[in-house]
Amino acid sequence: MSASDRSECRGWHAAAELLTKDEGAPLALLGAPLAERSLTPGRCDLAPGRVREVLKRFSVYDLEAGLSLDALTLFDAGDLDLKAVSPADAFTPIRDRLAALTRNRELTLLLGGNNAVTWPGVHGLGPLERTGLVTLDAHFDLRDTDCGPLNGNPVRCLLEDGLPGANIVQIGLAPFANTRRMHETARANAITVFTAADVRERGILEVIDAAIGTLQGRVDRVYVDFDIDVIDRAQCPGAPGARPGGMAVTDFFAAARRLAAWDRVKAVDLTEFDPGLDVADITALTAGRWVCEILAGYAGRGGRA
Repeated sequence: MSASDRSECRGWHAAAELLTKDEGAPLALLGAPLAERSLTPGRCDLAPGRVREVLKRFSVYDLEAGLSLDALTLFDAGDLDLKAVSPADAFTPIRDRLAALTRNRELTLLLGGNNAVTWPGVHGLGPLERTGLVTLDAHFDLRDTDCGPLNGNPVRCLLEDGLPGANIVQIGLAPFANTRRMHETARANAITVFTAADVRERGILEVIDAAIGTLQGRVDRVYVDFDIDVIDRAQCPGAPGARPGGMAVTDFFAAARRLAAWDRVKAVDLTEFDPGLDVADITALTAGRWVCEILAGYAGRGGRA
């Protein structure tokens, strides 16, 4: 019996059923449960498993867009073994596995773990000179690297590795969550910055389109870091770094869909979700909906939808 013929009183076609062990699937999902050397200690390592579990609670149909995802499949590449592994030691396994997954696929989803996974994730796309990075994050992630790589400095690590600052766009930065020196570093490196206020005043889609316009002529491939703490803390209690006054969760979803529709986006990550802090599954369901929005955006590429 096909999913469309199944009695819906017994269960619907859930987003979790799009995951497959078929390595020939055009999309891939990889867990990177990194938790070591975090500035906000917690259990972000539990996030990949929790996201897979919560996908059972989402259907594959978006009634607002009249869009069904039932034709999509994602190769579930499982989780990397990063238990008690430092960000420095996690660099090579994350970079190499992501590189292998993206080589013959249009889009790969990386589930963190803390935000340190973004550093090797960007490297997994290839030479930095023609790679772009978009971050949705309350923080610059430009802390110094004298203590080694951390969840608070993946962007700094990438700058030091040679990623041009002009190839970086950061969206959703929050007041009283960053320092003057970080802001000055961003300016000195020609990083494009949109604050949380910019998102409210201009609208998220205008900001995303501006980000795409900034990178369009500079890069061949793009990595997008979705740090879930960019969302207002009241709407995202399972994000230890979230602050009051952050991005509306509906803007987060709209950004995910618009960016995933851009064919230069080759990999996206979701970071800083700590299931141990969640309340009433609010953040888990946000993470699950993010997966669905990424897939919906991808479905719109090349007129697929």
